[in-house]
Amino acid sequence: MTILHDSSLLSFNTFGIDVKADYLIEYDSVEDLRQALKLDVICSNKLLPVGSGSNLLFLNDFKGVVLHSQIKTVNKIAEDEKSVYLEVGSGVVWDDFVAYTVGNGWGGVENLSLIPGETGASAVQNIGAYGVEVKDVIEQVKTVEIKSGKICVFSRKDCRYGYRESIFKNELKEKHIITSVIFKLDKFPLFKLSYQHLEEEVRKNGDLNLQNIRQTIIAIRESKLPDPKLQGNAGSFFMNPVISKQLFNELQSVYPDIPHYYVSETEEKIPAAWLIDQCGWKGKQIGNAGVHDNQALVLVNKGGATGAEIVYLAEQIQKSVKTKFGVELKPEVNYI
Repeated sequence: MTILHDSSLLSFNTFGIDVKADYLIEYDSVEDLRQALKLDVICSNKLLPVGSGSNLLFLNDFKGVVLHSQIKTVNKIAEDEKSVYLEVGSGVVWDDFVAYTVGNGWGGVENLSLIPGETGASAVQNIGAYGVEVKDVIEQVKTVEIKSGKICVFSRKDCRYGYRESIFKNELKEKHIITSVIFKLDKFPLFKLSYQHLEEEVRKNGDLNLQNIRQTIIAIRESKLPDPKLQGNAGSFFMNPVISKQLFNELQSVYPDIPHYYVSETEEKIPAAWLIDQCGWKGKQIGNAGVHDNQALVLVNKGGATGAEIVYLAEQIQKSVKTKFGVELKPEVNYI
C-alpha cells in the first residue's frame, strides 16, 4: 500500500487537468484495500475510487482521499466446452485485457478494443461500442463494502445494467469499491458486426477473425479520436440521447436524413455527435477548451484548460442542441 499526501492527479485523469488530492492511496490486493478502509485518514475524509480517470472531469482540487487499485491479476477460474471464465483485477488496463483475450482466441470483448480506462471502471460504467456492451460478458462483480469492509459478490442481474448505467453509479455509489470482475468468454466466438459498416471494414482487412476485428476497430477509433497523451480528452463526452418516437417523428419530418437506432416501440436513439455537428460545434473553441475537429462528441483540452472551462463549453453545446432540436444531452463524463 502506498499513501501520498498533497498528490498530483495529472496521471489519473485523461483530460490532463492539473489538480491535487489531499491524499492518494494505492493498493495491490483486496486485503490491502480492507486494511486501508480502517485508516483514520479514510474514516474522516471523502473518498473517490478512480481508475485511469478516462471518465472524470476535475473542477478543482479534491478535498479527500483518492483510492486507486493496483490489483492487476488475470486468472482463469473455470471453463467448459463452450466458455472460459476469467477473474480480472480492477486495476488491469482494459485494452490490455482485450488484447489478452483476443490473443487466446476467446471472443466477447473484441468490439470494445482501445476503450480507455481500467477493468473495474468498465463494470461501473457499462462501457460499450460497436454494438456490444460489457454487461454482455460480465458474470459477476466482486467488491468491498466501504462501511464494513465486507467482501461482496454481485451477479450480472444484481448490477442492474442499462445504457452507461449500473447499480454502482446509483444506489451503491460511494458505498462499494470494485476489486475484480468475472467474465464469461466464448471459445467459439459469434462475431457481432452489424453496427453500421463494421463488417465491410473488417472484410477490407482480411478474414473475419478476432484479431482482424480488433485491429479494424483500433484503426477506426484512432482515425476518429485524439490520443489523450497528445490532447487531453475523455472520449465521448455526452451520452447518445434516447427520445420518444413522437419527438423523433417530428425531427425526421424536418431532417429526413437524421441517423437513428431503434430502441423500442416508443423510443429511438439519436447520435449525440450528429446533433452537435448540426449545431456547428465541430472544431469550435472557447478559451482553452474545444470540440475535436473530426468528432463532435469529443471535447478536448487545447492546452492548460481548467475543468470549469470544459464544463462551460459543454453547457453551451447542451443549450444549442436543446434550442435547435428540443433534445437534452447528458454528460457521460462525471464532474468531480
